[in-house]
Amino acid sequence: METQTEQQSEERQVRSTGELMAMVEALVFVADEPITVRTLAEILEEERDAVEAAVEALLSEYDDRESGLQLREIAGGWQLATRTELHETVRKFLRTKPSAKLSLAALETLAVIAYKQPVTIPEILDIRGVQSASAIKTLLEKRLIVTKGHKETVGRPMQYGTSREFLVRFGLRDLSELPSIEDFEDLVQ
Repeated sequence: METQTEQQSEERQVRSTGELMAMVEALVFVADEPITVRTLAEILEEERDAVEAAVEALLSEYDDRESGLQLREIAGGWQLATRTELHETVRKFLRTKPSAKLSLAALETLAVIAYKQPVTIPEILDIRGVQSASAIKTLLEKRLIVTKGHKETVGRPMQYGTSREFLVRFGLRDLSELPSIEDFEDLVQ
């Protein structure tokens, strides 16, 4: 049988966990970009394990109540987002169309880079069959790709790969979440 002191201690622990969950949720909500557990722990002056436990508890809480929001791990950090299955409903409310801020050439070039990285401009040309210099310039300006050094071959061409911003913009935890090339081809056709 628990003593009153043990019960009070457990209640304090539950309250502390609840407070920590609320603080984590508030910080994730106001963050412009995905926020890491490390950053949360530093801001809250808490142990990393405690913050990870609060994140896990929030994940469960959002799932248990079938919330319209979800806590998503994106690019090594956490972000609050609407559930994928509700995007169309939200889009109708906002009366917007899916964003088309990239040209078809830029999207094709980005797909080649995402799946074949690190890749050079001549390699992109071989795959796409057309020049991609302006698309690469656009993708660099939008910080969706970064240079990955030079390829050790004749002429030492620059290699390109996707950036952290790419993961953030496309809501990916890491590159392993990209659809397989076969699935991607099915979507395009």
